[in-house]
Amino acid sequence: MKKTGIIREFDLKRKEIKILYYLVYLVVLILVLIALTPIIWTILSGFKTLSEFVNEPSFLPKNFDYEKYIQTWRVLKFGRYYLNSFYVIIGSVIFAVIGNGLLAYSLSKVRPKGWSVVYSLVLWSLMVPNTIGLVPLFMNINRLGLQGTFVPLWLAFGANAFYVVLYKNFFDSIPQSLIEAARIDGANELNIFFRIVFPLSMPINTVITIFAINGAWSDFLLPYLVLNNTGKETVMVRLFQFRTSVATPVDIIRAVVFSLIPPIILFAFFQKYIMEGATHTGIHG
Repeated sequence: MKKTGIIREFDLKRKEIKILYYLVYLVVLILVLIALTPIIWTILSGFKTLSEFVNEPSFLPKNFDYEKYIQTWRVLKFGRYYLNSFYVIIGSVIFAVIGNGLLAYSLSKVRPKGWSVVYSLVLWSLMVPNTIGLVPLFMNINRLGLQGTFVPLWLAFGANAFYVVLYKNFFDSIPQSLIEAARIDGANELNIFFRIVFPLSMPINTVITIFAINGAWSDFLLPYLVLNNTGKETVMVRLFQFRTSVATPVDIIRAVVFSLIPPIILFAFFQKYIMEGATHTGIHG
């Protein structure tokens, strides 16, 4: 029996509470349907022919022919841009987990001189809009000769002050005695991080991985500036380029559906971590 929450199970025995419960349930259901309507319309529109899409406004297509989606995938060579996006995601996840994890471990457990200043700068950077640093970032990318490569995207998507804060809060709750015992046994800080702290941090690692995947997949501006017209465009960049290509409006809608598939799968399998993962804490001693 549910004993916590706004409406508990035994509260439903009261008629007025039961009516309120189902009323709230109905309102939430309506809001969900409203939120899902654009996605459903987009998916269904992909089954329409061009003439049906332009001349016959309707919610449902005349027939559900999956061959239209397959043909668009082949004509637009979408698999290539999926692969490019996956390259960006893999590098971003590695840098996000390892890079931010090491910095947070240093701030939480090593605490060298000046660590509080570094952490203050990390927190301060959260208040700075990303667009402020976009111009100098792009200039440095050109100076280093990294234009047209995935490396600047890995570094930009991987370095995130918010991830550092999440990691540090998690590491703070891991017993310091565990770290000290490893140091007494002769382990250096890297060994402690990778052999002790990192395996114990799988909940927060999963959260950071999900955030990094979602951020790397959905971002448009930086990949457009770095990869435009290089043949390494990501899915989001290619969607923008379709507006000047020979693709029909229906082809573009199908391409939008292709871009929605990974986020939908990600949320379907990891919604528990997406909704609750950021509240995870470490091992309490």
